[in-house]
Amino acid sequence: MKNKELEFKDTLKSFLKEYDLTQTAFASMIGVKQSQVSEWLSGKAKPGYENLRAMVIAFGIPAEYFLCLESD
Repeated sequence: MKNKELEFKDTLKSFLKEYDLTQTAFASMIGVKQSQVSEWLSGKAKPGYENLRAMVIAFGIPAEYFLCLESD
């Protein structure tokens, strides 16, 4: 069940902190500009399919994690 309070920006902030990644390092690993990551973190934008796919491939994390679909 989706946690209604959890948003992508919060998931991404937690992920970066947990893996000790800078916005720049994360962006480089998935093939986007740091400014794009900044927009995701501020909630101004959300990643599309190709960017989500790149995250899943780069980090071996299930798509559900980045889609904020994991339940507690």
